[in-house]
Amino acid sequence: MLATQYLPHCSLILLVLLELVVGQYEHFGYPPGYPEPVQEQYTPPQLSPDTPRIQLRLAGDKRKHNEGRVEVFYNGEWGTVCDDDFTLHAAQVVCRELGYVEAISWSPSSKYGKGQGPIWFDNLHCTGKEKTLALCPSNGIGVSDCKHTEDVGVVCSDRRIPGFKFINTMANHIEVNSLDIQVEDVRIRAILSSYRKRIPVTEGYVEVKDGGKWKQICNAEWTQFNSRVICGMFGFPGERRYNTRVYKMFARRRKPTYWDYSVNCTGNEAHLSSCKLGQAALGKSNGTCAGGLPVVVSCVPGRAFAPTPMSGFRKQPLVRLRGGAIVGEGRVEVLKNGEWGTICDDNWNLQSATVVCRELGFGTAKEALSGGRLGQGMGPVHMNEVECSGFEKSITECFFNKENVGCSHEEDAAVRCNVPAMGFQERLRLSGGRTPYEGRVEVLVERNGSLVWGTVCSDGWGTMEAMVVCRQLGLGFASNAFQETWYWPGAVGADAVVMSGVRCSGTEMSLSHCLHHGGHLNCPKGGGRYAAGVSCSETAPDLVLNPQVVEQTTYMEDRPMFMLQCAYEENCLSSTSGQVPANSYRRLLRFSSQIHNNGQSDFRPKASRESWVWHDCHRHYHSMEVFTLYDLFSLNGTKVAEGHKASFCLEDSECDEGIEKRYECANFGDQGITVGCWDTYRHDIDCQWVDITDVKPGDYIFQIVINPNYEVPESDYSNNIVKCRCRYDGHRVWMYSCHNALFVAERNVQFSKLFSRVATL
Repeated sequence: MLATQYLPHCSLILLVLLELVVGQYEHFGYPPGYPEPVQEQYTPPQLSPDTPRIQLRLAGDKRKHNEGRVEVFYNGEWGTVCDDDFTLHAAQVVCRELGYVEAISWSPSSKYGKGQGPIWFDNLHCTGKEKTLALCPSNGIGVSDCKHTEDVGVVCSDRRIPGFKFINTMANHIEVNSLDIQVEDVRIRAILSSYRKRIPVTEGYVEVKDGGKWKQICNAEWTQFNSRVICGMFGFPGERRYNTRVYKMFARRRKPTYWDYSVNCTGNEAHLSSCKLGQAALGKSNGTCAGGLPVVVSCVPGRAFAPTPMSGFRKQPLVRLRGGAIVGEGRVEVLKNGEWGTICDDNWNLQSATVVCRELGFGTAKEALSGGRLGQGMGPVHMNEVECSGFEKSITECFFNKENVGCSHEEDAAVRCNVPAMGFQERLRLSGGRTPYEGRVEVLVERNGSLVWGTVCSDGWGTMEAMVVCRQLGLGFASNAFQETWYWPGAVGADAVVMSGVRCSGTEMSLSHCLHHGGHLNCPKGGGRYAAGVSCSETAPDLVLNPQVVEQTTYMEDRPMFMLQCAYEENCLSSTSGQVPANSYRRLLRFSSQIHNNGQSDFRPKASRESWVWHDCHRHYHSMEVFTLYDLFSLNGTKVAEGHKASFCLEDSECDEGIEKRYECANFGDQGITVGCWDTYRHDIDCQWVDITDVKPGDYIFQIVINPNYEVPESDYSNNIVKCRCRYDGHRVWMYSCHNALFVAERNVQFSKLFSRVATL
């Protein structure tokens, strides 16, 4: 009897717990390509006659096309919304009224700049379910005690509500060309057979999806500026002329379905949704385009996406992206006086970011990032308070403040650019993992005239290959590369190996772009449990060695062999040291190394704590047996001396202001380097040297490489090397001109000749 009485209460408790468990994971979302929850279809709001009619738009200094200052049109005038009592529920109403699926966040205190005109809403108390912002309780329209320094802004999801249809609720009172374009989707549809087979699609009809139906746009009011924006949002830096006669013939054969509105862009918008509706609207009675045809655009792809080699590009670009997970994103660095430096994020916006993207052969910027979001750079800050018109050929042509006062690398600007849809994601998948970010790697290949899924041979599979997989799927950086995947069963029927001998430099856009055996498969272990696997992460560390510290701390020391017993046991001396008496001396080139973590997540050794190796002589644990390599080369590139150091006592020596140390190796503590911290190996510790006893006096090149075997994934391996000029006269040693050098993955060169021969078989 008692048990039955408690059953309803237990059920209620279980339901509450279930809601809490589900709720804590709701904000994580799903990565691109992973099945999303089914979205509700859009239904036009039915408003009572006494509901005030308003129209919304997003304006101001945007960092993404789907964010901005909330502006309201009412009583013939545009105004703003005060941030008093504003919540995410109110932002949800704004975003849904603009046709976006949901609100991501909102910002007070005129983050997107101060607006003008009346402040129409103050002290809004929305539930999030209202069909229009005008239905939310407030002080009353136009009743406010706020200033424009309190204008509110929102960030909406970039996904549109399925079936969303633009409705101008104030057709008789508002100028059409002051409204943002609101449609469900946009596409370039290839019409000519010669373009249908091309990847990416560069030419065709411009179509908008409105009310669940694809419609063409009448070209009567179309301008070159409009074409520029369309090409930019699909990842192309520019547009070109096309053969109009062919499209006239096609339009005669098939009657187009036109959208009711025209488009009015200035040419520097990052997305069509930032353009305004044009003055000319179609006659709704017949839906025809008087004397016109459907809009056609023909776009010019950047060099990396062109189907054939392109000429006319600057060999040495003045701008580059670093630290990004995928092609077309990263921290912006510019070349000035032979030195790479960063851009301060003051005034950084989509317009300036778009100039960078187009300069590099991408489309417009879909996001302008600030605050070192994609890692912090090294060296000088070359530009501050950048202001671009949007039509410059290079970011270096834009106006900027040359003083750079008060800017640090914590304010480094970054971009995410629109890139062409190449279809790479559709030819690769992760299978069997517990989350969408991990699993066995399965690729889609053609076999005997049909497409089949299969696995990748894990022989030689490592971090660089895993990096390419994660990039291709849009899942960020690799966190692990696996050579056994028996714990991930994978898809049924996809166990067979279809790709072997994969070797990547780490910068490829697709796994198929890496060196591999092609059709001549060679995988002794086979697929199944030995297939390659990966786990991906949205963030990664980035180790950078400070070259100035190396240059400033270098000196030479003669040390007797009897004091180098531990170093000898750990192979920190040259091979000739084993053939000399204990009372002889070794000549050591000593220096300090200061290794910063400028990435987005902590640097942790690959091996877990129970796998660390205890060295009794030095009385410490090695968490990585080869953490850095030290090499001395002659000017013709011949190695004359070498050294290496394991990662013993990897810890936070110092941190930037406001960052707490997390790793301390004392008492068998955790080893690692926190973001914003650095580990200093002082010049006076064992193995922090190169044994130059057998080196003749002369001029040399000194090189340091961190994490040389790519054991730990990083966001940028190109900055893991430092080179210095070194002069040794037999009595003294000098180090000068130390700098961070680009690190080209040398193992790609090692395999290039072998695989080029295989590819021709």
